[in-house]
Amino acid sequence: MTLHRQHVPVLEVDATPMTIAELTDVLDRFIAEGSTRTIVGHNLHSVTLLHSDPRFRSFYEQSDVVLLDGAPVLWLWAKSLEGDGAKERVMDYRLGSTDWIPALAHVEGLERIAIIGAGSVANAQAVARLKDVVPHAQVDGMPGEGWDEELEEKAIAWLEGIRPQLVLLGLGMPLQEQVLQRTLSSLPPAVYCTVGGAIEQIAGIQKLAPRWIGRLGLEWAWRLLLHPKRVAYRVFGEPWVLMGLLIRRRRRLRGKR
Repeated sequence: MTLHRQHVPVLEVDATPMTIAELTDVLDRFIAEGSTRTIVGHNLHSVTLLHSDPRFRSFYEQSDVVLLDGAPVLWLWAKSLEGDGAKERVMDYRLGSTDWIPALAHVEGLERIAIIGAGSVANAQAVARLKDVVPHAQVDGMPGEGWDEELEEKAIAWLEGIRPQLVLLGLGMPLQEQVLQRTLSSLPPAVYCTVGGAIEQIAGIQKLAPRWIGRLGLEWAWRLLLHPKRVAYRVFGEPWVLMGLLIRRRRRLRGKR
């Protein structure tokens, strides 16, 4: 199953914009297939990494679904639309992990889920929460704090033992993408989803921004208020890095003409 990619102008990336209902339909098909699939999301951080790290770019280009996560990425994609109705409901296409994970209850045939990442308390709480969300599924968890080569080997063996159909991998970007890139061929068939900090959010340890803040594209301000040291560079520094990378990319492309 090949999904059509759409170009996000200015940022020079491709994505597979979907609503929650559309993603649920795709997950239905992926679960029925029983093959290995990857689902990732695009925000400004991932765009910056894609333009600065060839391996990260390769992983995203080979992923099956690249959701629109960050508001700037969504808005730039929306500007390229012409009269297909999507502009009027553009916010329906912004899918962060905490937007679509609650819809897993509607995925047909989903019976085994694994959650990897966060500390032991957050992981256990996220597992309990997901059991409530998807009561018909077996949900297992493995903390990812202090990730190293030994823990990575344990995770591979653990996944082989439980054979999940869907894996939520929340190790932070770009570690989670690096882990999948180097281990995917050794992992059992499943749908592997990179979810960043969503495990702590599902667990209730990290507060989610109110929906109206997300619709205004101001989640960065909410995160900056709650975790200033963690997100200050992404808010104030990374956009300038991305701008420089995009300018250099355009100069290279012009030089090849």
